[in-house]
Amino acid sequence: MGADHTRPAPSAPPGVRRILVATVVPLFVATLIAALLLWPWDAPDAAPGTDPPRHHGTVTRVVTEPCPPTPEAPEGAAEGPCGTVTVRVDDGPDAGQQVETPVPAGPGAPTVAVGDEIVLVQLTDPADPSASAYNIAEHQRGKPLLWLVVLFAAAIVAFGRWRGLAALAGLAASFAILLTFVLPGISAGSPPLLVAVVGAALIMFVVLYLTHGVTAQTSVAVLGTLGSLVLTGVLGTIATAATHLTGFGSEDATTLSMFQADVDLHGLLLAGIIIGSLGVLDDVTVTQAATVTELAHANPGLSRMQLYRAATRVGRAHIASTVNTIVLAYAGASLPVLLLLTADSRAVSQILTSEFLAQEIVRSAVATLGLIAAVPLTTGLAAVVTTAGRRGGESADRGAPPTPPAPRPAADRSEALEALSGPRAGNAPSAAPAGWPDRDGSTDTAW
Repeated sequence: MGADHTRPAPSAPPGVRRILVATVVPLFVATLIAALLLWPWDAPDAAPGTDPPRHHGTVTRVVTEPCPPTPEAPEGAAEGPCGTVTVRVDDGPDAGQQVETPVPAGPGAPTVAVGDEIVLVQLTDPADPSASAYNIAEHQRGKPLLWLVVLFAAAIVAFGRWRGLAALAGLAASFAILLTFVLPGISAGSPPLLVAVVGAALIMFVVLYLTHGVTAQTSVAVLGTLGSLVLTGVLGTIATAATHLTGFGSEDATTLSMFQADVDLHGLLLAGIIIGSLGVLDDVTVTQAATVTELAHANPGLSRMQLYRAATRVGRAHIASTVNTIVLAYAGASLPVLLLLTADSRAVSQILTSEFLAQEIVRSAVATLGLIAAVPLTTGLAAVVTTAGRRGGESADRGAPPTPPAPRPAADRSEALEALSGPRAGNAPSAAPAGWPDRDGSTDTAW
């Protein structure tokens, strides 16, 4: 692995660093305390599963045959496929044995061939527990997914080097916080919005400092992200209340309410907006903080306002593309339902104001407003931090160019030239004026 040639961000003045530490550390401590208070210490254990046992198997033979006629089937309905599949069971009580199963049929049924690794469901007859049968549920996807994850990680590390390795560690930390705090906390009955805000803040602190290092630039991005998250939560609360969203806009939410009646689906909708906005927010805030730092490094003469305006122009271009990303991400995740709605016979206005589409519109609009607010907030804070340690008072802050030295009078110039030209007839060499170079190129500053 080669060395990382990324240029480190310029160090902030000690006074600025002390202010950032005094701001960020209490916020981090408050986040930790809130996480400990909301942590699902007494979360109930998962109920024992009632699903039939599943085992791995390998297809050894497939025999297809015509399906028998079914008089009750509607005319023109698709039939089949029919036949039997022989599978070698790889684990469980029947490991090593060959079992026969019907060819999978129906909507979403897998298509199997000899050599496929599949998942078997073992069905038991309640009247005779000793009698069991097997059905094919789906393909095994463990190996392809594992290779895809390995390729994903290798590409990130190869391109990002140490920074890419830190990004992978941050991604692992994000999933750990989601799986150990956010999801169990919501399942235990804690307020979803509060759990989401605390969890998002915890993810933000861990991921940003782990990925980008403990620097003033990262602290600026942290503060900008945290402020935008709070604003997103407030806007989401107002928007969902104004549109009277209940959280029951999807089939998944309705199913969840049947299994866990104590989950606040309205709060869960807000929590989803917060968690979904975090990934794009830290991208925007880190980019804006880095842009201000690089502009100040490239041209130290830029004033605070000039830095802010230049970096804001970059932020506008970034937001213009990110807004499209957010909307398309939500549309892609909901594409089957959107296709179903296009076949709806209701008026377009009724479809757009339905619970499902209304909550997607609210998600996109609130997330976008939070992103837009993140640009001026982070850019302004970064401009203040970057220019805080400049010397020269207000003139430096206004970007005033240094005052050029006043031209010397002609007499002074002639004396200096005479001193530099050496002794003339009978004249001893005279000393050069203060601040002018001697013959050896040095400068006499003590005269």
